[in-house]
Formats: sequence, C-alpha cells, structure tokens
Amino acid sequence: MSRRGLLRGAGLAAAGTAAGAFGLPELERRFGWDHPPLSGGYAAADDNEGAVGTSSVRVRYFVETSRAQVALTFDDGPAPRYTPQFLDVLDEARIPATFFLVGRNVRDHAGLVADRLGRHEVGNHSWAHRDLATLDLRAIQDDVRRTHAVIRERLGRTPTLLRPPYGHLGGSTVLAADSFGYDLVLWDRQMHERRFAGNPAGQAGDIVGTVRPGSIILAHDAGDRRRLVALGALRDIVKGVQARGFEFVTVSELIAGADVPSTPAAQSR
Repeated sequence: MSRRGLLRGAGLAAAGTAAGAFGLPELERRFGWDHPPLSGGYAAADDNEGAVGTSSVRVRYFVETSRAQVALTFDDGPAPRYTPQFLDVLDEARIPATFFLVGRNVRDHAGLVADRLGRHEVGNHSWAHRDLATLDLRAIQDDVRRTHAVIRERLGRTPTLLRPPYGHLGGSTVLAADSFGYDLVLWDRQMHERRFAGNPAGQAGDIVGTVRPGSIILAHDAGDRRRLVALGALRDIVKGVQARGFEFVTVSELIAGADVPSTPAAQSR
C-alpha cells in the first residue's frame, strides 16, 4: 500500500489504528516508510527555548514577481566528476546560478570552485546531507554552523540561504535557519532525472515549457550518471528559457526583485 493511498479517507483512520496497535517502528517495517507521516521531525514548540532569531525567516519555493526572471540552482556539490562540467556550461552561457553546497564536499573539494564562483551564489545544504527534519534544534544548528564556517573559510563567501536536504522541512529547521538569519529555499521546477533518463531533449523541453516568472529550478551537480541528463540538457534549457524572454539570476537576486504586495492603505488612495 502506498503512503498516499493510506492517507486518503478511511486509510487515514487505518493508519491511526495501526499506529496504536503496532507502534511506529512496526509501521515502518510493514509499509516501507522511511519517515511515517506520524513521526519524524520536531515541532517548533518542542525545543524553541534554544532558538535565538529574528522571527523573520522566509520559506520560498518560488518568488512572486512580474519580472521575467528565473533562478537555476544546483545541490550537493562540489564534486569532482560533474561540478566543473556544469560550471563550464554556465561560463559559456555567461549566466549565474545558485549552488547549495554540502559542507564536507566543500572541505574536500573547495579547489574545484574557489576561483569559479564570481557570478554565482553559494547556499548552505547541510554538512553531510542528513535529513534535518529528523534532528532536534541543537543538532541542526551544529550541522548548519559547521557548513557555514567551512564555506566562509574555504570559499570566502557568507551564505544567507539554506536548502534542507530532500526538501524536508521540520519546525526545528525553521528555527535553526532563523538563528543564522537564513531564508529557506525549496523549488517549483526540477530536473526529472529518472523520467528523462537518456532523454536530455525531453528534460530540456519540460523545463523550458513550464517555467514561470519567479521559478526556482532544482538540479544536481553531484551524484550518479543520472546527473548527465541534466548536464546534457543544460545548454538547451538555457537557450530555450532565454528564447522565452527570461533572464537567469541568483536566488537572492530573484528575491530582491519580488513584487511588493499592496497594502490596504495604498489600495485606498
């Protein structure tokens, strides 16, 4: 039974009954859930006494803007096999991107990107790509702090954005991001590497045909050979998106160009 099916209608009640009868570890075994919907993550109220922030953290998966701008983002690097190749294409096209970096990869491979980030933005993507939604506030803060420090030390950049691995977002992740003054960034368009395996033209068409003003596009510059689909599609994506009249910007530039909502006072004038 799928998680989606189980959560629908009577299935939701069944899940509650099962949880009472078997406990969460047994649910994981029976239904193959890595993170059952009834467990995993920490509500903000569980540990907010350890949070010191501004209460102004924003969570963005796209940006409301009237400008024809989109942001291309890459997760999980830097990595020797693919990161330089993605940078080559971006340099050729003379467009910026935002790289959400894994701390231990920065520690091991900073030299791959240290002199190639001029037009690009750098974000925090955790130290070792653990699921932050399963950690408490202190553990997330330590993880994010360690990554923040190595990015500053090895790359001379100060990140202001956090993308949680897998896009999993728990309350404690929000608190940790706020304590660093980070905004949280997800995405509204992504490379479907399994769907378009061996079909970079299909991948390019999917992105080109669906982006909208303010889109944040997810890709990866580390991992297995599936990443070659995104790499093979990247030139056509750039050309196709630009042909539709869009400009590529960093995530922070996209946010800076967001439309300012009208206030009731402004509307009444």
